[in-house]
Amino acid sequence: MTISLDYSNMMGDIVAGGVSADDWRGATNNFSTVRAGFERRRAAGELGFLSLPTDALLHRQSTDFAARVRGRFDDVVVLGIGGSALGPIALRTALLAPAWNSLSNEQRGGQPRLHVLDNVDPHTIGALLGRLSLERSLFVVISKSGGTAETMAQYLVVRERLTAATKDAKEHLVFVTDPAKGALREIAKAERIPALDIPPAVGGRFSVLTPVGVLPAALVGIDTKALLAGAAELAGKCAGTELTSNPAGLFATLEYLADTKLGRHIHVLMPYADPLRDLADWYVQLWAESLGKHRSPADGGVGPTPFGALGATDQHSKVQLFMEGPPDKTVTFIAVRELGSDIVIPRLHSDVKELGYLGGHRLGELLSIEQRATAGALARRGRPNMTIHIDRVDAHHLGALFMLLEIATIYAGELYGVNPLDQPGVELGKQFTYAMLGRADAEQARQEWNLLPKPDARYSWGS
Repeated sequence: MTISLDYSNMMGDIVAGGVSADDWRGATNNFSTVRAGFERRRAAGELGFLSLPTDALLHRQSTDFAARVRGRFDDVVVLGIGGSALGPIALRTALLAPAWNSLSNEQRGGQPRLHVLDNVDPHTIGALLGRLSLERSLFVVISKSGGTAETMAQYLVVRERLTAATKDAKEHLVFVTDPAKGALREIAKAERIPALDIPPAVGGRFSVLTPVGVLPAALVGIDTKALLAGAAELAGKCAGTELTSNPAGLFATLEYLADTKLGRHIHVLMPYADPLRDLADWYVQLWAESLGKHRSPADGGVGPTPFGALGATDQHSKVQLFMEGPPDKTVTFIAVRELGSDIVIPRLHSDVKELGYLGGHRLGELLSIEQRATAGALARRGRPNMTIHIDRVDAHHLGALFMLLEIATIYAGELYGVNPLDQPGVELGKQFTYAMLGRADAEQARQEWNLLPKPDARYSWGS
């Protein structure tokens, strides 16, 4: 595996508006303190995601279950939200053939289709359930707590449909949840429904290398061994004690300095490969939910705003803003050296200047050149950017990217002085939802909801 980080265009001696020599020197000297904080969390058992690549027993939970049900199902449906859905979606987009779900069974090599229901919009859920053969469908219900309102609502809808349409609903269900507690674990024990583990020390947005991502991947034939091996290899590369030898530390430190020293509060991840488009969405949740925090009740909050883009598509939309909009962004490109297949551009209309120069080049070559051109153009305009280079999009390199960004998130938490493992900002909205739906233990939230200002007709338009 080859993965590298070129951060030349983030530095002030290369790009006007980049990180200054003094700030970089200070960050380099401070890295031992940042790394010590990382190691304290590891020693305290808080960073469970670090041990996932080498947890053979946990890996076998997924591969053994996938082997037992192989050939029984035409469709696998993940029920989840947040990290329970974004990880499986990123894996599906990156590692399955384009339009996988539209391919014939023969083209898929007998592997099932993979669907991810990541919302509770009845239009989407009803449409999918309406076209599936439930007798040939397996539903993977993912919730660590077993109480996520959206996922539990999905489960209840599916359970009723399965009861009506199949001989035994339990034969079409598998849970991914906490090893010991929560509603799903209790149901699994009571009804003997298979249930795989999310380790207690692994939060949802860090869970892609648990059965949250590994089980759906194994069910559709993705090489999960290579996925975990890539993550393990990258974790080893991130053990460096010096900042310049630690890619996760580099990424975190550069983005932190850009945010806090340069006013670059928006961090764009822009892969130049269609298979990685949903990795950007996965990163957005990871960065946003981990770093957007209050350090104390009195402060105004800290944390950058992550943003996803896709090259070369977004050169014709978002890059205009990156180039000439407010100077409040950094862009991290992901460049792929080998695209796996390529297409030669035909030598047609050679007498037309707008077309003739393209003939004989390859589409992959054009994509690579456009990435480098965009990086150079941003640098020329004083817009800091960096590029992660990988050899190819495969399970090994995807596992490495997951681990790189997860470790970088913990380093960034140390730099910002926040806990990157909690998410207190989403809890109040959850409690209000429980209260309005009548959950028995949400009375305090209902009382607080009732005290909120009511809509004022003076500030309303329409019926």
